[in-house]
Amino acid sequence: MLLGKSSKIAFIGTGIMGAPIAEHILDAGYDVTVYTRTQSKAEGLLAKGAHWADGVANAVTDADVIFTMVGYPSDVEDVYLSSDGILRASKRGAWMIDLTTSSPQLARDIHDAAEIDDK
Repeated sequence: MLLGKSSKIAFIGTGIMGAPIAEHILDAGYDVTVYTRTQSKAEGLLAKGAHWADGVANAVTDADVIFTMVGYPSDVEDVYLSSDGILRASKRGAWMIDLTTSSPQLARDIHDAAEIDDK
């Protein structure tokens, strides 16, 4: 998939590290939807034109590319593997990019789960 400016981006986790990355994506002209547990951490992005989603599933439903930058590996598992997480809500073919410091095994587990879900 080649990304065009019409590509939709979801960014989960807009804290101290996620917000600047999401801001660069916004500044590059992409349509960005954000979700973070504390909405106030996304206010700067919303003021610049990002869209707010009220949960992970709503953030990723139409996304072509999904970035995650959450606190801990357990948070990664939750946002990807829960019943209302990324793997259940995302469209087939979406790119999923986790920027959290996690183990290679967790990345493999998510990959395997994505294959089972035909993502």
